[in-house]
Amino acid sequence: MRFQFTRRAAMLGVTALLALPALPALAQDYPSRPIKILVAFGPGGSADSIARLYGQKMSDLLKTPVIVENKPGANQILAIRTLMASPPDGYTLYAATASSLIQNPALRPGLPYDPLKDFTLVGMTVSNPGVIFVSPDLPIRTIKELVAYSKANPGKLNYGSAGLGTAGHLAAEALISATGIQMTHVPFKTDADVIREIMAGNLHLGIMTTLNTVPAIQAGKIRAIAVTTPKRLPYLPDVEALPESGMKSLTVLDPHTFGSLVGPAGMPPAVVARLSDAINKVSAMPEVIKVVHESFRSEPVTGTPESFRKFVVDQLAIWREIGKTVKLPD
Repeated sequence: MRFQFTRRAAMLGVTALLALPALPALAQDYPSRPIKILVAFGPGGSADSIARLYGQKMSDLLKTPVIVENKPGANQILAIRTLMASPPDGYTLYAATASSLIQNPALRPGLPYDPLKDFTLVGMTVSNPGVIFVSPDLPIRTIKELVAYSKANPGKLNYGSAGLGTAGHLAAEALISATGIQMTHVPFKTDADVIREIMAGNLHLGIMTTLNTVPAIQAGKIRAIAVTTPKRLPYLPDVEALPESGMKSLTVLDPHTFGSLVGPAGMPPAVVARLSDAINKVSAMPEVIKVVHESFRSEPVTGTPESFRKFVVDQLAIWREIGKTVKLPD
């Protein structure tokens, strides 16, 4: 019996030793088959379009197909559950947004995932600037004038969004928290509804991406009072950037939204590095910069998995503080 045990132990030991080089070999061979990017929204939207743009360019760089799979439903949870059930081998990624990585986890403690524990944060793809805009009927042209008007007219101001928990709703609540102004939330079904009502003078304020608002701003139908960026935007040169407001706490609004790629928890560092490098190379391509600027009014982002994780950690802390006054249903 002793001989049999020793022989079996030796065989197991040899098998284990032979298996050790396999892990780095897997990373070195990555990718050897198609990569899938899960998108939690239907085809045709900006999140889907940006995922397809980056997927196509990453496919060229990685010499393997990168396929976008749309999995809308359950406030992005369907796509997230699919990701979490996938092997952490780099072949299933998720096009995560600001709401799925930051606002929802910070404001909805009952969610079935933790972005820092259940995801491997690979990298940000694009940053989407936001615009704080008002009805042209109001005597407001800056954040400081907004604060002054609110103090002089308590309880008068309202703001619109595309619904409870949307980026516009959460950004406006962050603005209220940072400035102390008073505004009543009026939810609508779409961003277009909000713009229409502000143009008609029935609503006072909204916060949305530049993609949705620039045409109406340039036509003079709504008035931009700030952009949620560190610097002024070239296509809105007369609109102040957040730092010009003099309120450092407003930096929580930058970016308004963003796109990123994450994987299941436990991905090999070498695979993460390969994907991060591909994202950075795509973000630096002149043709990608042109499309992202012109079609999405957004900014391509470069960085590291470490800087991305620090950004998420910092933002979660800020939004959890905001969550003390903003309550969303689980």
